Amino acid sequence: MDVRWEEAGWERLTGRAGRRRLPVWDCTVGLVVGDDSVLLIDPGSCLREGAGVRAEAERLTGRSVTHIAFTHGHFDHVLGAAAFPGAEVYGAVGLAALLASDREELRGDAVRHGLAEAEAAEAVERLVLPGHQVSGEWTLDLGGVQVLLANVGPGHTGHDLAVFVPGDRETVFCGDLVEESGEPMAGPDAMPRQWPAALDRLLSLGGEDALYVPGHGTVVTAGFVRAQRATLAARSGVS
Repeated sequence: MDVRWEEAGWERLTGRAGRRRLPVWDCTVGLVVGDDSVLLIDPGSCLREGAGVRAEAERLTGRSVTHIAFTHGHFDHVLGAAAFPGAEVYGAVGLAALLASDREELRGDAVRHGLAEAEAAEAVERLVLPGHQVSGEWTLDLGGVQVLLANVGPGHTGHDLAVFVPGDRETVFCGDLVEESGEPMAGPDAMPRQWPAALDRLLSLGGEDALYVPGHGTVVTAGFVRAQRATLAARSGVS
């Protein structure tokens, strides 16, 4: 592992990509470093957490984060975005409208999961909506690496986005479509019968030898994703 990544608190995955497992909710944030631009995948659960991620990313890259991708709209994956002024934000089509209309539910969900009332209120008040809505696929040229944003949902939510990073080993940031640290969480906004098909799209995107980065937990293989697909298919009664 490159010492600079480790010293900055990140796990290096490939030459261009790394990730950080945040405390409390074990939420993964991803980082893809191009020659010209820097992409962050999921900015954390609140402004304090987002500011910490920003400081680490800047120390690691020597530059500001220029792009942010939301894998989905749950509080622990979106509420840190205001800590990255000027970054262009991407999400699955429909996510911006959902977040704009559902602010109180987002705040309440954060508090129910243990975020302090004041921090939740501040983060929701300063909530950053995706300015770029991905329908199908969107290629981001970061300089030296072209990253693919893919609208692979619905599944864990109605608006699931995956991030494919080519390189010395293909890497797929899966959001909470894949979870390693526990059973896949299916909340009231999950679409269980569509979830297995979303995992099929992830596997098609990454292939057999890719690294699959779950929203929570350690990096997994295609075999793990297939096994989780089988569990979800059996749970929801689909093939």
